[in-house]
Amino acid sequence: MDRLASFSRSTAAWGILFMSALLFEVVALYFQYAMGLEPCVMCIYQRTAVLGILIAALIGLCGKSHYLVRLIATAGWGISAIWGWLLAREHLDMQTTTDPFAFTCAFEPSFPVPLHEWIPSFFAVTGSCSSIDWSFAGLSMPGWMEIIFAAYALSFIIFAPVVIFKK
Repeated sequence: MDRLASFSRSTAAWGILFMSALLFEVVALYFQYAMGLEPCVMCIYQRTAVLGILIAALIGLCGKSHYLVRLIATAGWGISAIWGWLLAREHLDMQTTTDPFAFTCAFEPSFPVPLHEWIPSFFAVTGSCSSIDWSFAGLSMPGWMEIIFAAYALSFIIFAPVVIFKK
């Protein structure tokens, strides 16, 4: 347990979290701009959840030796990971349902501030939630995102008690 606690205070732990989230953001932009896949509103929300993990990891990197900062960063990581998993699950349900009236997909994201207008290259919605334009090994994008967010959530569940109870 002490080894896990010391790892949670290390640059490597927060750096791995940061780099993995950054990699997923770069891949999302590659899919959008290089491969021409148009993101739907659920894709944008999932992208925002990954951005939340990225920001939480950056906060953790900057204040890894301060208990309160680590606690805030860990909470941001957990909230973003669980929120992202729920979004990916809902998106996957949208793609696999046979009832056309079960889910509706908005045409623009509903953020507290108009991010889709301020930074349209990152937050603008151009696709449909029910479209399956890409798949790998039998899973569409939300299926893979569900696995990715589950991994983030599982790692959060492992590290959160150490961060909370090992000052």
